[in-house]
Amino acid sequence: MEVEQLRRLKPELAKFLGLFDDCFARKDTRAHLPVYIAGQLSELPRKSVEPIAVEAGVAPRTLQEFLSQLKWDEDLMRDRLHGLVAADHAGPETIGLIDETSYVKKGDKTPGVKRQWCGVVGKTENCMVTVHLGHACGDFHCLLDGELFLPEDWAKDPDRCREAGIPEGMTYRPKWRIALELHDRATANGLHFDWLVFDEGYGSKPDFLLGLAARHQRFVGEVPVNTMGWIEPPRVVTRPFRRGGRGRGRKVPRLASGSRPARRVDELAEGRELRGRPWQRWRIKDGDKGPIVWEVKHCTFHPRGEDGLPGGPMHLVIARNVLDPAEVKYFVSNAPAGTPLKTLLRVAFSRWRVERCFEDHKGEVGLDHYEGRRYLGLKRHLIISAVSYLFLARMRQRFGGGKSGADGVPGAYGAGGVDPVLVAGPAAVEGPAGEDGGEDRADAVAERPGPRVPHQADTRAAPRVGHQAHRPPPMRQRANLAL
Repeated sequence: MEVEQLRRLKPELAKFLGLFDDCFARKDTRAHLPVYIAGQLSELPRKSVEPIAVEAGVAPRTLQEFLSQLKWDEDLMRDRLHGLVAADHAGPETIGLIDETSYVKKGDKTPGVKRQWCGVVGKTENCMVTVHLGHACGDFHCLLDGELFLPEDWAKDPDRCREAGIPEGMTYRPKWRIALELHDRATANGLHFDWLVFDEGYGSKPDFLLGLAARHQRFVGEVPVNTMGWIEPPRVVTRPFRRGGRGRGRKVPRLASGSRPARRVDELAEGRELRGRPWQRWRIKDGDKGPIVWEVKHCTFHPRGEDGLPGGPMHLVIARNVLDPAEVKYFVSNAPAGTPLKTLLRVAFSRWRVERCFEDHKGEVGLDHYEGRRYLGLKRHLIISAVSYLFLARMRQRFGGGKSGADGVPGAYGAGGVDPVLVAGPAAVEGPAGEDGGEDRADAVAERPGPRVPHQADTRAAPRVGHQAHRPPPMRQRANLAL
């Protein structure tokens, strides 16, 4: 950023924070918010309460009480943030992002802390976990909300919960249920998501998918390889049958006798229905080392329900990394049958944006620097961190900090090229509507030319690439606003 832009940040920040004035009944309590946020936006290496307070010249206990004890309406602050995003950053193809993040912690006093899977270090570790909902539209993205995941052993220990200030009504909920609560809270505040995207941790939960369908929410979600179903659904029998006309009849509905059993999606990908269907190469986006290309197959899929019967129909997208064929992703979607494949791919591969939000939140505003032992302080820290990041995202958008993709193809930032581009596909093959039909190929080929092979042609030397490898450089817009 230029010097003049940096000078403008302080008045811009004051104007922005004025939108949250009514969250505070007392003026002296309200005065702590700009101190805390200025500390989060500063270049302090550690952005916990004590360093922020020392830098601002106030007593650390003052900011500790601001987070955990003083009376102000943090729920209204979150709702106001939702309203700002809905009013100023909505548009066509708005994508909701569901994911979780973890924070390594010492001791056993931090709310929700225990030895559990910690994604940030890739192993079981003493940590706490929060579930989040993000928002992406065009070249803009931010986090909207977050909630603590309370493990079952915490929920069963009321004394421990009371000591940490966890509300009595707060019980154990699986992460997918927390995600639905975040979605409901956002939509109640006027936000609308054309799509929701999530990883296989959520895609593996049938109740989560059913919950989204009941809310009429379209999604493209990754599912694990052991997801069961059919490409060609078996016949379901609904008429009762009694052998010899006597006795209790067989239960109905049921699969017809001799029906092919459900199979895993990775087995379906190698089965007779898809084995003869050629892979299509799609240029998904541009990475730091060149175009990112995946091979794709697309078909209709009927997942097996808890009753053992076929559900759906849904889209099944099988994507294989050209540079590392061992990396295969499976996505399902409840989108209408005629939805173009390029649209499904664009949504499916947009999950990097929530990972970018987490990295920027932790690297730029200190999301993981919370050191308190009270749930209210953690909740307020999550909300204030989202407010800080929203300010950064708005300033980046205003001052043109985003980057466009080369040649108009999908890039790190920028809405100029958001569609995947078909770079190598076979001739059209016959298939049901929405299953790799010629419509997808014709549209994609006519849009933009692309390379016939990935930029990193030497697969032996190319690194493994996934969502993490595709992401743009982190947001860099630091200015010591506390000065």
